[in-house]
Amino acid sequence: MRDFFRLYRKSSRHPYAGRPRKRRESLLNPRSVAGQVFLLEIIIVLLLVVGGVATVVVQGAHDALEQGRRESVVAAQAFANAEGTVQALRSRNPTAVLQPRAEAARKRAGVDFIVVMNTKGIRYTYPYPKEIGKKFVGDIEPALDGRTTVEEAGGPPLPAGRGTGVQAVVPVTDAGGEVVGLVSAGITVKNVAKRWGPQLPIVFGTGAAALAVATAGTALVSRRLLRQTRGLGPAEMTRMYEHHEAVLHAVREGVLIYDAEGRLLLGNDEAKRLLGLPADAEGRHLRELGLPEEITRMLASEEAVTDEVHLAEDRLLAVNKRPTFPDGTQGGTVVTLRDTTELGAVSGRAERARERLQLLYEAGVRIGTTLDVVRTAQELAQVAVPRFADVVTVDLLDAVMRGQEPTAKRWGHLRRAAISGEQRIVPLFPVGEKSTFSSATPQMRALEQGRAVLEADLRQAREWQEQDPDRTRRAREHGLHSLVTVPLQARGVPLGVANFYRMGDSPVFEQEDLSVAEELAVRAAVTIDNARRFTREHAMAVTLQRSLLPRGQPEQDALEVAWRYQPAEAGVGGDWFDLIPLPGARVALVIGDVVGHGLHAAVTMGRLRTAVQNFSALDLPVDEVLWYLDELVVRMDSEENTDEAAEAHEGVGVAGATCLYAIYDAVTGTCTIARAGHPEPVLVYPDGTVTCPDVPASAPLGLGDYPFETAELHLPEGSRLVLYTDGLVEDRTRDIEVGLDGLRRTLERAGGRTPEETCQVVIDAMVPTHPSDDIALLVAHTRLFPTSHVAEWDVPPDASAVASVRAGCREKLGEWGLEEIGFTMELIVSELVTNAIRYGSPPIRVRLLHGRSLTCEVSDGSSTSPRLRRAATTDEGGRGLFLVAQFAQRWGTRYTPGGKVIWTEQSLDDGASAAAVSAPADVLLEQFDLLE
Repeated sequence: MRDFFRLYRKSSRHPYAGRPRKRRESLLNPRSVAGQVFLLEIIIVLLLVVGGVATVVVQGAHDALEQGRRESVVAAQAFANAEGTVQALRSRNPTAVLQPRAEAARKRAGVDFIVVMNTKGIRYTYPYPKEIGKKFVGDIEPALDGRTTVEEAGGPPLPAGRGTGVQAVVPVTDAGGEVVGLVSAGITVKNVAKRWGPQLPIVFGTGAAALAVATAGTALVSRRLLRQTRGLGPAEMTRMYEHHEAVLHAVREGVLIYDAEGRLLLGNDEAKRLLGLPADAEGRHLRELGLPEEITRMLASEEAVTDEVHLAEDRLLAVNKRPTFPDGTQGGTVVTLRDTTELGAVSGRAERARERLQLLYEAGVRIGTTLDVVRTAQELAQVAVPRFADVVTVDLLDAVMRGQEPTAKRWGHLRRAAISGEQRIVPLFPVGEKSTFSSATPQMRALEQGRAVLEADLRQAREWQEQDPDRTRRAREHGLHSLVTVPLQARGVPLGVANFYRMGDSPVFEQEDLSVAEELAVRAAVTIDNARRFTREHAMAVTLQRSLLPRGQPEQDALEVAWRYQPAEAGVGGDWFDLIPLPGARVALVIGDVVGHGLHAAVTMGRLRTAVQNFSALDLPVDEVLWYLDELVVRMDSEENTDEAAEAHEGVGVAGATCLYAIYDAVTGTCTIARAGHPEPVLVYPDGTVTCPDVPASAPLGLGDYPFETAELHLPEGSRLVLYTDGLVEDRTRDIEVGLDGLRRTLERAGGRTPEETCQVVIDAMVPTHPSDDIALLVAHTRLFPTSHVAEWDVPPDASAVASVRAGCREKLGEWGLEEIGFTMELIVSELVTNAIRYGSPPIRVRLLHGRSLTCEVSDGSSTSPRLRRAATTDEGGRGLFLVAQFAQRWGTRYTPGGKVIWTEQSLDDGASAAAVSAPADVLLEQFDLLE
């Protein structure tokens, strides 16, 4: 091969003819490539210059002719429209008037003639008077029709020469538009030529200069080509190239030639085969060819290489590298490659190296597909069997499996997380078994030393046998004979150990196997540690979120409720729900979803749930609750976007949330709902009909300044209201519309099941095996408050009506069997009705609700809210609300579109009632003067 390149360099300096010959240096030699190129380019340049000059000449003549046309038209129209032209044509002697004017106008306009004629073409003017009275030479018919015409025609002699070149004929019209005469102006051929004739010397001079410059440039290019080709002719160069290609691609030795920048110039067939180069490799950079990193570094270095052996896929290549110009005048490198894998010893080592590289590559792909500690340990065991070991066990610290931070104090206590290999050995090392290793065992030595420990012959490993004599004996009977134990370490902290066993006819482990085992362990340890940290953070987030969600159902009479919460597999989100009892046999249902995942979303969810509970305690309308939530989210988002918060919590802004808020009234059976960007609820009627009620969709929380629309639904008793977050009906593989259809079909199949059973049916049917988003589901079964447990009175605005209301209250409590709290309730009703009559406005209404507690509601048309205060000893009033607060378990005010409602609740527990009644009478009498 070296002889070929020496021949190639020699042929590049001398003509390729096989015989001595003179060097051809003449550019005009038509046999050389340079001479042929020079003559061809000269012909092309000459044609281009001649064509350009001819084009310029023709264009100049055309432009001059067009200018003559324009000037002729302008001169004729100017004279035809001049003042007095029409009168002169209608005078007795038009020539006497028009002849001097025409001559003067001709000289001023720079044209060769201006002729005025009548409508029959008889001249009234002409530069030579003897031509006056004769017929005009030209076409006058268009001008008689009122049009201007321009033509080329001859005529009588003129001062500038004989005949006209360009003449224009325009009509002369009177005020009524009648053509009374014609005017013609023109320029002779001689004057037209004068306009572009002076340009010819410049045009021809420029063409000659361009031809000279192009000839010089062509000569320089051809001279360089002459030097490059050494004066060879086309046939000689073709023959040399064909011989070069034949030799280059026929040799069984790879050849690469690349320039100083590392761009491949040439690669023969053998090189492409040995290195697996693509067909379009030539012209690409060495780092773009997909070569092994070691070979790429060697090719990119400047050092010469002699018979170095490198591994490329499954081949061992002997590489030689030299510069293409040893004198250093130019850059570039030539590389030759020989396949030496046929050598027996070298081939065996290469095969083992290839298998190990393939094993490590596969380990990088297969280990760590999930963030699960046990799954990752099992992947490590499966990758190593059977290509590296026959049996693999992975033992991890208990703290690691729980997601906690490992400590050195607990090294001796490990738990088997995974095993893979020969099935008859698997029962000897059961998964989940807790192991305690002594300090002399290979496992503990590996943990303490932080490196792999080799036990080439387990029959001689006394410490390993003494750890569990019965088990090790049975293992050796099954054929285990060699062990490598490797610590699993991440960030310098041990997580456990991996044990690689060989058995039967497999060769024993050697020292060179330790590096492979350690590499496998390192890859797995990093992934296990990531999984451990994820497990810890996921557990913390799930624990936090579950602690922020309802832990039990509050007591209420309006709904039978069941719920489910399913965290995402990859991390918790911001889904939440709540059930909030309200006074007056009403219940608030809320469900929402915070944008994002992780601890930040869970904490934000907790803040929003707390805010909803506080807003519900104020008994606000549903749209106002969402409005206040929207303000809160906007404020939270602004706090997160401050400079300090942005640095501490980069990329974790609130960015918005969705929420659905509903209030169900069990007395009237109505449900008022509003939703802020949340999926619409699903309603299942008692007859099994499933529908999505028309609840207006408002903007999500956090956008600010958007109103929230409400909808009021009438829910028959026994209806089921289903609220959910988008994770139930939407994921990466399912569109939300498809999910909603599936949810409706599932609810139709659920029939008349209880809310608890309905939740389970929906979760089983709709939740994927690996949910990517949190899922919250709330199913509420509606009840109606019994009419027999409701009492209502309309109260006239008269203080005397208090006694009758109190009497009616006493009678109704007797019917309900609540005589024990009758005195307390009479007192509360008396005070609230008296305040409504005295300070409120009609209509006044009293309502008693007998449920889990006794609720009293007094409504009036005023929006003024009462205020609790302690009256002074000298005050005549102000003690009513104080007494109400003392006797009632709870009390409060809520506003309605027509006024307000003051409500109280009393527990029906006998002990509580007795304690309230047994309050010292003297203390009460000091605060209250009983008024009839």
